Amino acid sequence: MSRRTAAPGARTTRTTKAFASGTEGTAAVSGVVRTLLPRYAAALDSTQELTGPALFAAELRQVADVSPGRRDEYATVRRLARACLAELGLPPAPLVRGADGAPGWPPGTVGSLTHCRGYRAAAVARARDADGLGIDAEPCAPLPGRVLAQVTSAAERAHLAELAAARPDVPWCRVLFSAKEAYYKVWYPATGCWLGFDDAEVALRPDAESGTFVVRPVSGGARRKRRADALFDPVATGFPALRGRWAAGAGVVVTAIAAPAGSLPCPAQAGRTATGTLRCAQ
Repeated sequence: MSRRTAAPGARTTRTTKAFASGTEGTAAVSGVVRTLLPRYAAALDSTQELTGPALFAAELRQVADVSPGRRDEYATVRRLARACLAELGLPPAPLVRGADGAPGWPPGTVGSLTHCRGYRAAAVARARDADGLGIDAEPCAPLPGRVLAQVTSAAERAHLAELAAARPDVPWCRVLFSAKEAYYKVWYPATGCWLGFDDAEVALRPDAESGTFVVRPVSGGARRKRRADALFDPVATGFPALRGRWAAGAGVVVTAIAAPAGSLPCPAQAGRTATGTLRCAQ
């Protein structure tokens, strides 16, 4: 899933290879996620755990039985998200995971959370500005070969080989993987259905230490026979290709996608495809 041009309104602050370090409150921040999204999105990140404010009771119940480290991680991304809401002039609200594991966002907003070792981030926008946001962070290291084969198509692997020959300093396979994760975080809230790694393809474009990508749904994924709905066709949903931005450095790959308001299909006007799958329509 890849994007070849910068998102409209994207911040133009240069992202350095090492992610410029700073501080905000008690957190060490890189600020990289903010540079990857349009100005209408509030986005914050941290390389340390945040200690306040307290979680809401409903959030505390969700992490009552997890390890302290996992609880701190859960709390930090929500504290970042509440700071994003405040930046938009909105009050704090509990972000409770649903049955699908995705956080619920306050009415009138869309958002995304991500975390990996040593990095946490959140992004929020008003629904009047964006149909969806997707951010993802991954370790800045190549994917294991077995995983690479599972999450890429033959065409994508050829694309990665070309990129690696030109820019061997970038873990392109990890950037591609992260781009698909960011796309899914926009896809799922809009469609309510699962999307496999073989249901989408990414094209990546480098630009200094960061770059752009485009992700598009594709038909005929090689592993679709493993799904219960084997005839499912992502292209038939009407869901569009989406552009995004990426940056890599300081041990982390970060990707981000913003779908402007009006750019995604409306599930409230859904019909059926020839496969019998629920289809979103404009």
